[in-house]
Amino acid sequence: MSIRTLLIDDERLARVELKKLLKDHPSIEVVDEAANVTDALDKIDRWRPDLIFLDIQMPGKTGFDLLAELDSAPQVIFTTAYHEYALKAFEANALDYLLKPIDPVRLADAIQKVQQLEAVRLVHGVEEGLPRGMLSENDQVFVKDGYRCWFVKLNEIRFFESVGNYARVFFGSNNPMILKSLNALEDRLDPKLFFRTNRKHIVNLRMIEKVEPYFNGGLLLELKGGDKIEVSRRQTLRFKAMMSL
Repeated sequence: MSIRTLLIDDERLARVELKKLLKDHPSIEVVDEAANVTDALDKIDRWRPDLIFLDIQMPGKTGFDLLAELDSAPQVIFTTAYHEYALKAFEANALDYLLKPIDPVRLADAIQKVQQLEAVRLVHGVEEGLPRGMLSENDQVFVKDGYRCWFVKLNEIRFFESVGNYARVFFGSNNPMILKSLNALEDRLDPKLFFRTNRKHIVNLRMIEKVEPYFNGGLLLELKGGDKIEVSRRQTLRFKAMMSL
């Protein structure tokens, strides 16, 4: 199993040292390097890496800013000289957080986590047969709202709600805003898992607990957590066909 990996750090010597350490891990294929967020975005788009080693403090934009601009997040291992970002990184559910200079034993532990998750992702990707670019339920998205940030698996999201050209993401007790329209999200989400109920909402079908008849021939869905979402009359026909009601 080859894990396509991108190194993102503004310090050239830090990239050289990390690349040298990674030679002891043949499953890690370093496809490229980037020295700033702009460069990294171009190379992530070109290579579609499975894993990025990401510095946090870089000139212009931070590593967190980079993640907020991605449609979906690869596995992320933060590499930084600063202790103070650890809590924020783990709140975001980063895979690991390595302090510089990087300890080879800690690096090996982090790579083992990557290998385990990548094996699961590959199995699910083959089973689901999704087109390239389509997000599966085991993919994760990075969500940043103000100073808070999270990595969220799609199967943990209850629904998306349109707010103009943006959307709110509802998971757990959180509902942060992301800079994506509902239409753009719909194009990337697996239609077997997510359903557009009306102009304002896309729901996770696995989060539905109750379905009731509603006004004007529509339906009312009750989701885990108690949220209630209307299915428009037009979408009710599609919903019934999908769910064999």
